[in-house]
Amino acid sequence: MRRNRNEFLFFFLSVLFLGLIIGNGLSGYVAAQTGSPYKDLEVFSDALSIVQSEYVQEVPTQTLIYGALKGMLDKLDPHSQFMQPETYKELKVETEGHFGGLGIVISLDENKVLTVVSPIEDTPAFKAGVQAGDKIMKIDGASTEGLVLEEAVKKLRGPKGSQVKVSVIRLHETDGKVPEELEFTLTRDDIKIPSVKSRMLESNIGYIRLVEFSERTASELHKAIIDLKSQGMRSLVLDMRNNPGGLLNVSADVSEEFLDKGKLIVYTESRNTEQNLRFKSKKNPSVDPSTPMVVLVNQGSASASEIVAGALKDWHRAVVLGEKTFGKGSVQSIIPLSDGSALRLTTAKYLTPGGHSIDGVGIIPDIEVKISKEQFVHLLGGLDMTAPLVIKGQTKTDGETESKPDQESKEKPVMTDVQLQRAVELLQGYDIFKTLEQNVKMAKGQEEPPSEEGPDEKSQKPAAGEESEKALPEEAAPSGK
Repeated sequence: MRRNRNEFLFFFLSVLFLGLIIGNGLSGYVAAQTGSPYKDLEVFSDALSIVQSEYVQEVPTQTLIYGALKGMLDKLDPHSQFMQPETYKELKVETEGHFGGLGIVISLDENKVLTVVSPIEDTPAFKAGVQAGDKIMKIDGASTEGLVLEEAVKKLRGPKGSQVKVSVIRLHETDGKVPEELEFTLTRDDIKIPSVKSRMLESNIGYIRLVEFSERTASELHKAIIDLKSQGMRSLVLDMRNNPGGLLNVSADVSEEFLDKGKLIVYTESRNTEQNLRFKSKKNPSVDPSTPMVVLVNQGSASASEIVAGALKDWHRAVVLGEKTFGKGSVQSIIPLSDGSALRLTTAKYLTPGGHSIDGVGIIPDIEVKISKEQFVHLLGGLDMTAPLVIKGQTKTDGETESKPDQESKEKPVMTDVQLQRAVELLQGYDIFKTLEQNVKMAKGQEEPPSEEGPDEKSQKPAAGEESEKALPEEAAPSGK
């Protein structure tokens, strides 16, 4: 009996002690949960209740909640946004390589103003004269203030052959002109984007223009490189001006056509280190490391274009020439919600191999050569990839030089692409100095004459930063994305 009594007393005291522990733990948990976010949610709940009961007219609860979510995401950055179910469905529609639209890539600037990143070549917007940096203020007379990107895209797209009026403000920041208001009446069309264009310039300089980064870009680029090499390419100009970007994995595939196997191309940084990604070249380059390269960029070069330019610049694989790029270097993840809506949330930022952030900064060229947007649009508008390059009043194609008649020049003035011209002159100068260096070594008996097949096949000197790989973030395995 006494033993049973003692056992009961022990059990009671144990339960009491456990209850005290759990009670203290729960009170601490409740205190913690009634901290900042939960206390603020109570304020939100009170405001929602007041609006529902006191507002002058009844408003559906979902409308209020969606409005609050939109405001919350809009406060984060220009690229994060809340998407209602119908907007999310629109985003998921497969375009299968073409769509009825205008041919412009748009984004929101730091002030949430709808901005043209780049018009795509040979599209309605491009042909009408829309330029990178134009601020879209109205679509069919309706203000774009407060529009999220998907809503703007939906307004700009439509049946092929239909028209839309787009009002823009052009700032003229580089040439000092007064900002002007322009209105374009654009006819929608199927947008079929040629990914890669190429040709051979004078002095066996290969020229490749990347228009965008689509699923076909890497394979088309590889074919273009093989074709130019078969024609005796000695150096290369990679033109990514007005290239708005595209798929991240394609930017890595493009970069590894020029970088040695194992070289870091780009990596991401986020709050969740397990989700950080690192992209390295997985194969040997198609273009020999000793082949001189110049990369052309401008304000319309964004996203994937900046990744490629940044990688080639940091590894000293190419000279970047032109103007500062757009500065779109963040990763947006689409996170579906239970009711069919979704969050488009910035979850990481891109960094170049040297650790330079692209977002809001862009890629600064090694050599700055400015050209007005109007000049560039006119140049591309009349660009025939089969036509010879115009430099200093002469044309040259397939190694032949021909003077242009004076009468024809007067009747049809030629506008020279000064950025491409500078790139060609830079590569020609490099070739001359390389030949001089070989001649000096030959004179000193240090080197055999070069073969007739072209430049030697020496490996590229490691770029600054290759030996300092330890300074880069440690390897982080992809999280299955």
